[in-house]
Amino acid sequence: MDRSVAGSDLPRNLGLADALAIVIGIVIGGGIFIVPNLVAREIHSAVWIVAVWVVAGVVSFFGALACAELGAMLPATGGQYVFLREAWGPLVGFLCGWSMFLVARTAQVAWLAVTLVLYCSYFVPLSPLSAKLVGLAAIALFAVINYRGVTLGAAVQKLFTSAKVLGLLVIIGSAFLWHGKVAAQLSSGTGGFSFSGLGVALIACVLAYDGWIQMTFVAGEIRNPQRNIVLALALGTAACIAIYLLANLAYMRVLSISEIAASEHVAASVANRALGPVGGAAVALIVLVSIIGTLNGCFLTSPRLYFAQARDRLFLRKFGEIHPRFKTPYFAITAQAVWAAALLLSGSYETLLDYAMFALWLSYGVMVAGVMVLRRTHPQTPRPYRMWGYPVTPLLFLVFTAAFLGNMLIKRPIPSLAGLLLIVSGVPVYFIWLRRRHAASMAA
Repeated sequence: MDRSVAGSDLPRNLGLADALAIVIGIVIGGGIFIVPNLVAREIHSAVWIVAVWVVAGVVSFFGALACAELGAMLPATGGQYVFLREAWGPLVGFLCGWSMFLVARTAQVAWLAVTLVLYCSYFVPLSPLSAKLVGLAAIALFAVINYRGVTLGAAVQKLFTSAKVLGLLVIIGSAFLWHGKVAAQLSSGTGGFSFSGLGVALIACVLAYDGWIQMTFVAGEIRNPQRNIVLALALGTAACIAIYLLANLAYMRVLSISEIAASEHVAASVANRALGPVGGAAVALIVLVSIIGTLNGCFLTSPRLYFAQARDRLFLRKFGEIHPRFKTPYFAITAQAVWAAALLLSGSYETLLDYAMFALWLSYGVMVAGVMVLRRTHPQTPRPYRMWGYPVTPLLFLVFTAAFLGNMLIKRPIPSLAGLLLIVSGVPVYFIWLRRRHAASMAA
């Protein structure tokens, strides 16, 4: 096995607190403010609502454990790209980076910027033009912060992650301390769902937990990676599960399930009832802080994947350059900002993000399967951490992933097939790239 660390000359400046802030800060975005409404529309039993959030959390936790084994084994910048390259070969690694830059992570940045603008407009009315300008300014701001150093980007990440967790705990605490009539629903039995509705709710909850994988993109910059990568993924994912469960219990203490299903802004409805008129503004501010933390995390992590791919000479060489002063993959950060801005201006980011969902979950499944492949093909490679519950836990994750992808193909065939087409479009590009690289080597 090629144990070389892609981009090993990026300094290891990130500690455990930084890695934890990345996991929690990226996972907790807008999902916990939106998804409970979607779940309550499909499931009318509090017991089953809690069960769905637990199952989704466990599935995500199994994925994080797989990442922990791979990250401790291969603590390289680029994370998921490196794992796929080592388990399945450079073509699969290339297709991962190709789909991430072209659509998945750049469209994610554009969507977050637009969502940030929507919550800014709660405090300051914005015209369509000024809204686009604010979105572009947000992209530029977080690109500049992370361009100027991983330590600065990590400090911003810790600040906003702490603020969003504190804000959520305020909402949760106010609900549990509320003296109004409690909606005592947990004793209401276990009926009130269909299997199709259960599947829809489970998928929505799993998507709310998404983002744990992005911490591995900066694995090459984490100090004592064999310890800190494992702890950050395990503790960070567990913390997100706990916060999500507490939030849902708090929502159901104040609102009935029918009220949750009817409210498009569940957290705001809870805060209004528990805190009074100030509640809505408080929630808007917390959501704003939450989105800022996730947006900054995207610039802190995702460009490292393109950087690692470029270092393997499987992407434009410029993406593999390091700033001489700030020691960051400055061009990869800049390129992500420029392409995300273009997607924002074109308005295509929502469609592309929809298309990317199938590609993302396919890559998660292939990565977790890679744990099993590497156990067989490289049994002697040192593994500071071995995935708990192996082989049952990776197999359960793969079963869920297969069900998720199958459901998408049946329920949403056009975005799913578009996601597959997105991946396949990278195959000829890969071979063209290899031919050009070989020609350049011969000319030299």
